[in-house]
Amino acid sequence: MFTARKKIQKDKGLEPTEFEDVVAQALFDLENSNNELKSELKDLFINSALQVDVAGSKKAVVIHVPFRLRKAFRKIHVRLVRELEKKFSGKDVILIASRRILRPPKKGSAVTRPRNRTLTAVHDAVLEDVVYPAEIVGKRVRYRLDGSKIIKILLDPKEKNNTEYKVDTFGAVYRKLSGKDVVFEYPITEA
Repeated sequence: MFTARKKIQKDKGLEPTEFEDVVAQALFDLENSNNELKSELKDLFINSALQVDVAGSKKAVVIHVPFRLRKAFRKIHVRLVRELEKKFSGKDVILIASRRILRPPKKGSAVTRPRNRTLTAVHDAVLEDVVYPAEIVGKRVRYRLDGSKIIKILLDPKEKNNTEYKVDTFGAVYRKLSGKDVVFEYPITEA
């Protein structure tokens, strides 16, 4: 029973894809070989994984984790991503909590929809997951004359050294997940 299949649990009993099996096997190997992550990874599992094409030949691995386990994954996020990026050489790894979007209730319905299940709230939360461990310190929406819009996200300059090389990956992954164009910048701090 102690196999990599334990590390991935799909909804409704669906079978994992080949790539998801590879990611689950990598998590299983980390749990067995890495002593500092062993106790934290013991009870953790993932929902799904996919590969996203970033600029050029670069790729990113997006791992969806259950919403209720996101805090446990956040505790070990930096170490886990570092180890997974070693296993998937040349690919950036991003962990995202699985969230559900509910449609607006019908007219006359007494049922209300929680705010955290709206499209806007879910997209904002996904954006925060994508850029983690950096924090979002500002957001600007720029409308062009042709009607298109670009969202400028200002990231915390303290994390610039850790996340600057991943900015293209952040934009490509967020575009794939939400369909919105995003540009990431670091605000200029005056001394």
